[in-house]
Amino acid sequence: MSRAVIQAEGLGKSYKRGVVVDPGLRHLLDRFVKSPLAALRREKEETFWALKDVSLEVNEGEVLGLIGRNGAGKTTLLKVLSRITKPTTGWAEIHGRVGSLLEVGTGFHPELTGRENTFLSGAILGMSKREIERKFDEIVAFAELEKFIDTAVKHYSSGMYVRLAFAVAAHLEPEILLVDEVLAVGDINFQKKCLGKMGDVARAGRTVVLVSHQLNQIRRLCHRVIWVDGGAIRQTGPSFEVVSAYERAMASGGQESEKHSNRASTKGRFVRWEIAGNDPESANLVTDLGPLTVRFFVQVSERIKRGVHGVALFDAERHLIWARAASDLDLAPGLHVLDYRLPMLPLKPGIYQWLVSLWEDSEMLEMWECTPDMNIASEGHQHHSDLWNGILNLPSDFSHSAAQEVKVERSSSL
Repeated sequence: MSRAVIQAEGLGKSYKRGVVVDPGLRHLLDRFVKSPLAALRREKEETFWALKDVSLEVNEGEVLGLIGRNGAGKTTLLKVLSRITKPTTGWAEIHGRVGSLLEVGTGFHPELTGRENTFLSGAILGMSKREIERKFDEIVAFAELEKFIDTAVKHYSSGMYVRLAFAVAAHLEPEILLVDEVLAVGDINFQKKCLGKMGDVARAGRTVVLVSHQLNQIRRLCHRVIWVDGGAIRQTGPSFEVVSAYERAMASGGQESEKHSNRASTKGRFVRWEIAGNDPESANLVTDLGPLTVRFFVQVSERIKRGVHGVALFDAERHLIWARAASDLDLAPGLHVLDYRLPMLPLKPGIYQWLVSLWEDSEMLEMWECTPDMNIASEGHQHHSDLWNGILNLPSDFSHSAAQEVKVERSSSL
């Protein structure tokens, strides 16, 4: 059984909002004399909590993801765990050598060269000079800084900074690696390389706590995810469950109004849709690959003859995934159910949207971008690299065996 290497209980961190440098006793007394009650009230309003009663435990070899909106408290939590920031309440313990990558160039001395900062970072991690030397060439090659490694880092661009910082943090083999959303600073090729290295670090059995807004990265790299909201933990669990819940909440937050077409006709109108058999709270959630039935409800006020119904499925980037049409429909007034029974829906986890339409001959009666979006929260069966991560989420069985030599005899004809 793996041991806990990170433990935190009741963590809280408060800050003073809008506090300025003390202008002096005379100005303070003058402000208090003019309005003592307002001065006291302002002091009370300046306090806010970036973290509130956060408790967590991370086991050795676990890859934990932290997700949430900007300002939710994710970076503050990492700073507390890194001992950069002291908590206002609660406590945290870390057992092992910690490497932190929270900001561009964290821990670098601007006057030292890239080479000197690499050895300094390794020494801070408790590594010997020989250990650092063994990794040094690999670090420089990964960061692509061979020509600038003996240049003071104060002359580095932000991209050079983050390349070296990530290379040092990932290659010097800390037992625990804390990584914030700093990879966005690099270019797309460097980001892909970093993702590959993060995958190697995770598979090597080191403990990683990762903050990222790239949810597909979180799904593939992390064993477990914590959703931080308003400084508190809103949900924790397996990565595909928590990420899907977060995506569902973000999608529903932006869909207060339903998008229906401007109809000249009032004969038919789509009223809702669901995954048949789901609870009302998860009516639009898909948790496995299938089979399943997608159900659309249409309210008909006047009889529709020669009706045509169309359906299309799009991904979050508005790429068409699938579409179909049914024609020669005869719909009497009332509520009608339109079912699509699918043997499986092997799509990678994420947000998808249905578009449905209803026509009578060539007249469009209704076109609806179904709300809320469909949320695929099934377990991922994808390649671990972004470069080879496709649309389909197909489970497969892999086996390996030695091929048997087959002898082919040639026959001669007379």
